[in-house]
Amino acid sequence: MRIVVALGGNALLKRGEPMTAGHQRANVRVAAQALARVATSNELIVSHGNGPQVGLLALEGAAYTDVEAYPLDILGAETQGMIGYLVEQELGNLLPAEHPIATILTMVEVDPEDPAFKDPTKFVGPIYDKAEADALAAEKGWVVKQDGAHWRRVVPSPRPRRIFEIRPMRWLLDHGSVVVCAGGGGIPTMFVPGEERRLTGVEAVIDKDLASSLLAKELGADLFVMATDVDGVYTGWGTPAQARLERVTPDELAAMDFPAGSMGPKVSAAAEFAAATGKRAAIGSLEQIDELIAGTGGTSVVATTDQRS
Repeated sequence: MRIVVALGGNALLKRGEPMTAGHQRANVRVAAQALARVATSNELIVSHGNGPQVGLLALEGAAYTDVEAYPLDILGAETQGMIGYLVEQELGNLLPAEHPIATILTMVEVDPEDPAFKDPTKFVGPIYDKAEADALAAEKGWVVKQDGAHWRRVVPSPRPRRIFEIRPMRWLLDHGSVVVCAGGGGIPTMFVPGEERRLTGVEAVIDKDLASSLLAKELGADLFVMATDVDGVYTGWGTPAQARLERVTPDELAAMDFPAGSMGPKVSAAAEFAAATGKRAAIGSLEQIDELIAGTGGTSVVATTDQRS
């Protein structure tokens, strides 16, 4: 079975932990134990988040004032390499030596006409007071918005359209490799207007769950798993009436409301995959990966009510 596993941020960094290399390696080592069980008897593709890592690089870049800070697409590429290295090494320490693993730097096409470019919503980087935020916006051409009591930079979050490296990914899978790719939603890339064959990076952040859903569809995955820090999707989360959804369809999910900043993107990504392919998506904790694959744990999203039983 061909399985895409999208690792949530907790697989790399627990809430409240300092973002040291040692903490990230230790968390990846734990995740690798679950991933190794999947890779032993399935074709495995691993995607992952990178928000804290990009944020740290951005802070480091801002502290070095001799040169202009690197743009988000470059920072995304750097984190894909760093996280891919950790996943490759820790997973390779568990799998047989002859089992190949490869990390693919992944460019994801976005549409320059995407409405997200007219209304940036994704907060990135540090917090500022209003005067400092306004000064930076004027100096650097940023868009800034209020985030609670502070102000932060916001960038567009356009929808992913196409993954450029799909062909080498398919080749690697056909030759028995685990593939690590699409980190952080992929490197946002577009064709330069008026130049059909010239690509350029974009100052944007692609939602990692939607990118992983697209990845699963384009690779013909049999199952799309989003591993997070909760054991499934809940209605009434945080209330006495909360209840975990066990098996649900995209139409049923569309009638429910989920927070945009947490479970909402995962629900949308799972629903899109199930509706487009007729196959199953699963959301739950990495610790229950075996149950997620078997369909006995977490929340399964299936295309039709006939698949609920």
